[in-house]
Amino acid sequence: MSFAWAKPYEPKTEIGRWFDDRLPLPRLVYGAIGGGYPVPRNLNYFWNFGVLAGMALAIQIVTGIVLAMHYYSYAGGAFESVERIMRDVNGGWFIRYAHANGASFFFAVIYIHIFRGLYYGSYKAPRELVWMLGVVIYLLMMATGFMGYVLPWGQMSYWGAQVITGFFSAIPVVGESIRVWLLGGYAPDQAALSRFFSLHYLLPFVIAGVVVLHIWALHIPGSGNPTGVDVKDEKDTLPFHPFYTAKDGFGVGVALLVFATVLFYLPNYFGHSDNYIEANPLATPAHIVPEWYFWPFYAILKSFTFDFILPAKLWGVLAMFSSILLLFFLTWIDRSPVRSTSYRPVYKRFFWLLVVDVLVLGWIGGSAPTTARIIIGQIAAAYYFAHFLIILPLVSKFEKPLPLPTSITASVLHGEEEESAPYGLAKSAPAAAE
Repeated sequence: MSFAWAKPYEPKTEIGRWFDDRLPLPRLVYGAIGGGYPVPRNLNYFWNFGVLAGMALAIQIVTGIVLAMHYYSYAGGAFESVERIMRDVNGGWFIRYAHANGASFFFAVIYIHIFRGLYYGSYKAPRELVWMLGVVIYLLMMATGFMGYVLPWGQMSYWGAQVITGFFSAIPVVGESIRVWLLGGYAPDQAALSRFFSLHYLLPFVIAGVVVLHIWALHIPGSGNPTGVDVKDEKDTLPFHPFYTAKDGFGVGVALLVFATVLFYLPNYFGHSDNYIEANPLATPAHIVPEWYFWPFYAILKSFTFDFILPAKLWGVLAMFSSILLLFFLTWIDRSPVRSTSYRPVYKRFFWLLVVDVLVLGWIGGSAPTTARIIIGQIAAAYYFAHFLIILPLVSKFEKPLPLPTSITASVLHGEEEESAPYGLAKSAPAAAE
């Protein structure tokens, strides 16, 4: 589909034309995120979180490279090197806190991005591969985050590695061999620290490569929108620049203010006090917990407390991995022809129940286990799987959706008449800005 407002890329200088003839990189960028890329005109601020995720990844890569210049990846000096970075390296405290809190910022943005996709049906055709690549990015983030948590070599780092890798030993026959292969020995030590450091350094660049594929896959069908209605004509779209670069720029500014507030005033809020004690294999912490962004899955892992055919430990591992792998199959689980939950009144209630359920799982995963909390965690874990395997298929089959708008423009204007204006702007400027 061609758009009247989409102007072809034209280099304005002689050197620009020379470069464009030999390596048309500026032309590619212009077509991907510039004035040549059409975007639905009704995107809300939840569409900012893709850009925020890219910014968070950039922060992690830049700060990680600087930290790697000063970090010692051996068991006898890792903890001391982190303390030296904090105390002796110029600006080291800032870089270390930016990297540690940047991980929390990255996961928070990704979780909002995922739930936005769940709410607006971003996993439905023709964007199935965009969604699946996003899940791959999330899995890579989890692996990177876990390995990074081990590197400070504090008490929680050491025992977190001991406990999490220990769950692989629940796999029949090959489990213990896998665990030994991961650690390079029978317990976290020099070999584990070296390989975790090398993989933690490498994986962000792998994530960046998958992000490129994710964006590429998105540009083929184009961006979705809050109504879930397909683009009908050029009136339904606006050029990405300047309209959405301005909107994304505002979102980036707000996010950086929040990030800076945490960085300067609450730098240790998301950390654990035991991780400021050097790793001691002979002293087990009273309560071993991973970082907060793993808590919901840790709660699912802990929900299996008795053996049934298979050992409880194995059931927990299978459930934990299955809770993530389910996301790959949402396209086939949810058969509703309507993408946006805004027009699915029955499913909307279950969606918000899922949000509450995940928050409850997070609370359980980060809390010390008691009988009451274990029962609550088991109920929450059961509902999580019931939502995707029972409720979602049934609701998508029997629910009667609300009428969809005839077009994106109709949903923006709410029946008002359009006037002739550049880029197909509407009579109602505030509506178009939404």
